[in-house]
Amino acid sequence: MSQLIFTATGVINSTLFMKMKHPMSMGIILLVQTIYICIITSSMAQNAWFSYILFLVFLGGMLVLFIYMNSVASNELFQTSKNFMWIMMPVLIMLPLMMIDPMTLFNNSDEMYTMDNQSEFWQTSSMFNYPNNIMTILAVMYLFLTLIVVVKITESHQGPLRSSN
Repeated sequence: MSQLIFTATGVINSTLFMKMKHPMSMGIILLVQTIYICIITSSMAQNAWFSYILFLVFLGGMLVLFIYMNSVASNELFQTSKNFMWIMMPVLIMLPLMMIDPMTLFNNSDEMYTMDNQSEFWQTSSMFNYPNNIMTILAVMYLFLTLIVVVKITESHQGPLRSSN
């Protein structure tokens, strides 16, 4: 049932994204969609590191877009459509009803008993063991090299990087 709820919210977010006209509202919908994708990937994976890194990288990009859009479209107002509200109202009413369904609560309690009770130590140490340690080392080396390159590119001895005309 939780897959049904995640699918429904994903479809709702995609529909909302197509209906939005303001760049800031589109960015918010895109951020919510990324959170849903990160939740789904962390529930499918053995550990949540990939989804955590995905979210942080995407959040960094969204912050850059947020600053840019604030400077470009700072005085634009949000406009809501009444037709769009009539379409979304039944969906917003049905989502909590899907969560309150007694069969959903019963199924979730059954999943609690069948969960694998592995220790957190074994789950996090698996990325440092043989098959995965090569990928971890490559990621650390790539991030370190990127840090050095960014510091060298932004190094300025003659004033600010962006000159004010």
